[in-house]
Amino acid sequence: MATTKPRAIIAVTYEEAAQEYLRSLPLEHFMEATAQATQRKITLESLDLVAARRADVHVFNELLVLYPVTRQRKPVGVVPDNMVVISDKPLEADLSFNLPLEPVKPFWMLEYVSKGSKRKDYEDSFDKYERDLKTPYYLTFYPDDQELTLYHHTGKKYVSVKPNKHGRYAIPELNLEIGLLDGWVRYWYEGELLPLPAELQRDLVEATRRADEATRRAEDIERQLRAEQDARRAAEAELARLRAAQERPPARRNNGSKHDK
Repeated sequence: MATTKPRAIIAVTYEEAAQEYLRSLPLEHFMEATAQATQRKITLESLDLVAARRADVHVFNELLVLYPVTRQRKPVGVVPDNMVVISDKPLEADLSFNLPLEPVKPFWMLEYVSKGSKRKDYEDSFDKYERDLKTPYYLTFYPDDQELTLYHHTGKKYVSVKPNKHGRYAIPELNLEIGLLDGWVRYWYEGELLPLPAELQRDLVEATRRADEATRRAEDIERQLRAEQDARRAAEAELARLRAAQERPPARRNNGSKHDK
């Protein structure tokens, strides 16, 4: 984002704004309901796999986004539960994501809203994503009501994305689909469900168990084959001995001495 102020001055201004925002937060903003925490964990674990396959995908957790607004002296801030940025250039985000200092804007915002939560003003956040930032995608999930909505920005406003034939919501730019599974928002990359660490561990334990069983069966078969081979060799040896005994000529009998007359 172009600006006439020196970059160093802008950085200091945004650093001060981030520190001021942090000091202004009430204690309830540092608390999170179990449902929100669970969904956040699932999202981070899943999107980490996407980021591992795509170097241009960056995933953030509770990071303050600061941006300038016309006729306001201080930058405006908003904090999504999770945020995805697509950039093949390095990002400078540390304490906050400062739009004038970054090569791109946020690509996708995600919010998880539990019943009775007062951590954020989600309506205000929606307005900022739609009106100010024009973030291409915005996801909301209400765990208590099992309500999942994915919005796509048309350039003027948000419209809800319709589910595809699989009942999932697609983000083509990421080759990603989103849907509900067992009560939680899950993610499919290139048509395949992104596994969670607990699922990978379960599959590893099961695969190890099957491998151990196969190894034991192979060892049992090998022992059985060795026993059969030993028995066969013993039988062949006994048969050879009997044949040799039958083929051996009988011993000649000596009935007297050559000196006998």
